[in-house]
Amino acid sequence: MALENDTLAPDFELPNQYGERIRLSQFQGKKPVALVFFPLAFSGVCTSELCALEDNLALFKDADVELIGISVDSKATLRAWAEKEGYDFTLVADFWPHGDVAKDYGVFLEEKGFANRATFVIDQNRIIRASFITAPGEARSIAAYRAALEDLVPARV
Repeated sequence: MALENDTLAPDFELPNQYGERIRLSQFQGKKPVALVFFPLAFSGVCTSELCALEDNLALFKDADVELIGISVDSKATLRAWAEKEGYDFTLVADFWPHGDVAKDYGVFLEEKGFANRATFVIDQNRIIRASFITAPGEARSIAAYRAALEDLVPARV
């Protein structure tokens, strides 16, 4: 079962598409994060979804929200895909141990070996403020991201 809103988002440390280590906690106290789980790089629905995110990157930048895509693909696969598609946001590899972060968030599909399409919008205090999951094969809409970002209440510093 996926993590619920108003709960602490589990920290993680994973390599991005360039091999740099990314921790969720590095954004704590600084900026919110939109954590976007997707099944597999180079697949049709995932490519269209992430291309739509790239086309709407200003939505996240204007809200000062860090956009991070996450899948069980290797960092080399994610880098090749990001370069091919021109993605200008971070992709992290939940490659090994296989799908551990997706499991921590309750969105790993054991029978398929990858994560479901799930999005968690996490505030500066690492609290999940909004989340949405679509049925297998169903893309998430930019309207869902827009609504989640609008509902994001800035943390008091």
